[in-house]
Amino acid sequence: MVAATLDELTRAEHGVVELPQRLMWNPDRSFDLDQPAELRWMYENVLREAIRTEELRRWLNARVLVRIWRELNLPRGVRRAWEDRYAQLRPAA
Repeated sequence: MVAATLDELTRAEHGVVELPQRLMWNPDRSFDLDQPAELRWMYENVLREAIRTEELRRWLNARVLVRIWRELNLPRGVRRAWEDRYAQLRPAA
C-alpha cells in the first residue's frame, strides 16, 4: 500500500498516538511521536501493516516520513514500492 501523493499524509508530527489493534498487535499500542525510537517504530508498523489508503492518511505525515525514511527498518518490497513512487525517498546516487 502506497499513498497516491505525499500531500495527503498530514498527520500531526507531535504528541502521543495509539494505533488500532489491526495495525499493532502489541498490548501497548501507544507511541510518543516526540521520542525518535517510538516515532520510527510507529511508522514502520503503519507502513508494513496498512491495507487502506485511509490508514496511511490517518497515521503518517509526509514531512516526517521523508525525514526519517533512511532510518526505517522496512521489508524490501515496502521500501521499493515507496521509493519507486517518490524520488525524494530514493537513496542518493
